[in-house]
Amino acid sequence: MRPKLATLAAAALALAPVLWLHGCGGGGSGEDDPGPDIFGTVRVSGDTSVTAGCTGGNTPGNVYANAEVEPSLARHPTDPNRLVAAWQQDRWNAGGARAVVTAVSSDGGQTWERTLQPMSRCGGGTPANGGDYERTTDPWVEFGPDGTAYFMALAFNGRSLQAGSSSAMLVARSLDGGRTWGPTQTLVLDGETLFNDKNTLTADPTDARFVYATWDRLDRLGRGPTLFARSTDGGVSWEPAREIYAPASPGTSQTIGNRIVVIADGPMRGTLVNVFTQIDEVAGVLSARIGLIRSTDQGTTWSAPVFIDDLRAIGARDPTTGRAIRDGSTLPSVAGGPGATLWVAWQDARFSSGARDAIALSRSTDGGLTWSAPVAVNQSPSVPAFTPTLHVRADGTLGVLHYDLRSDTAAPDTLFADAWLLTTTDGATWREQRVAGPFDMAQAPNAGGLFLGDYFGLASAAGRFIPLFVTASTDLANLTDVYVRPIEDAPAAREAPQLTARAAPAPTAPDASFERRRQEAIRAAREQRVPAWGSGNR
Repeated sequence: MRPKLATLAAAALALAPVLWLHGCGGGGSGEDDPGPDIFGTVRVSGDTSVTAGCTGGNTPGNVYANAEVEPSLARHPTDPNRLVAAWQQDRWNAGGARAVVTAVSSDGGQTWERTLQPMSRCGGGTPANGGDYERTTDPWVEFGPDGTAYFMALAFNGRSLQAGSSSAMLVARSLDGGRTWGPTQTLVLDGETLFNDKNTLTADPTDARFVYATWDRLDRLGRGPTLFARSTDGGVSWEPAREIYAPASPGTSQTIGNRIVVIADGPMRGTLVNVFTQIDEVAGVLSARIGLIRSTDQGTTWSAPVFIDDLRAIGARDPTTGRAIRDGSTLPSVAGGPGATLWVAWQDARFSSGARDAIALSRSTDGGLTWSAPVAVNQSPSVPAFTPTLHVRADGTLGVLHYDLRSDTAAPDTLFADAWLLTTTDGATWREQRVAGPFDMAQAPNAGGLFLGDYFGLASAAGRFIPLFVTASTDLANLTDVYVRPIEDAPAAREAPQLTARAAPAPTAPDASFERRRQEAIRAAREQRVPAWGSGNR
């Protein structure tokens, strides 16, 4: 077992193969990239602390012990050195993980103390402490403006929507910055006829009393409204979960990727904006679009939906073999900037007429009422780019963390990927820095596709961005790990030529092949989350 505190030196040694590959690979616009300013890359995760052989229940599948995926990150509002992270621990191939873990750093990410959360049986959960579940997933951490830390996760038993299954949304809070956590609280618990999915949590930066949780809840008929729960006393108690948006169409509809951002200053201060993807199915034809609803009374009432644009992702794949990558193709990422500025990013293939996904970005300057036409911001347009994560620094600089395949080769047994950080102050000109890679993504856990996570962590402190990301290794007993690498605008990056965004090509006649791939991607993404739900055999 590795020590509980991962030192900077040990982390650097652990990542040495990845850094060596960084020096050998790369192409496209990243070939001459100087890389991030070196604060040091730190391994945040460690060897699993789940008891060997723990399965949590009888649901079938294969577990990848020591595989950590899908990290979340938050920074303390007044102490820039205090960070809290969370991730899935020991991912299953058929859904969820054996446990979820939180970790806290008090020195800006150089060392970390990890805690196994009792939100599943393998994490120490029991009927008495509210964690009596086979598996858990979708970890999310937040800090309130008073320094209270919050943690949320989905926990479940059995195969979703099948006989005997259940699912719950669980939360906990910490009053000491993430070192210790209070009891687990249950926001909702449903049986086999419903499945709660894809949660996020938001602490209101304008009022420490308010904390908001949102997610989608699927039924066997293919419907999936947005649910919402609220605390008005800083997480001591929670109001009952309720439906705040039920998408309507001639067929069936669901939301996914719900995420609330609170406008923190200006005339719209305190306005809640919940961004989501809406998936509609009419007569067997699938479509997806990104929308939002707004609240001006801290979640008591909500507006009619505003739709930003269509989502036309086809999902990332190995260009040589066609192996699927399980990415965030149906999930938008949203972040708020100064005043009423909002940014939303998502995967979209419109910029290549359906050939490959790019990172699409749109901006609103009026609190989400109107939006700019999407542009592609990834800087290597000839390869797939996927899973964007957004964050805005206090000075208004936007960061976009994402992965792409520019370092890949034609070798069928490898799939080299890199993580990149893009920054901009205006959305038109960009600077790019490599965060990690190349690493062989072919070694990642296979969970309906090669899987690192549906999202990653991105925060900022003292004028630098702090990405929290996952890379794959060649160690078959430890396929993935979570790393952090603080990055600032180093002189070499500031002096580099500025890069530009790309607009979508002019509209052309509908392409049947593009439409088919887009529908297949939506269906595959639904199937990855709820087997048989997206196929009509509900």
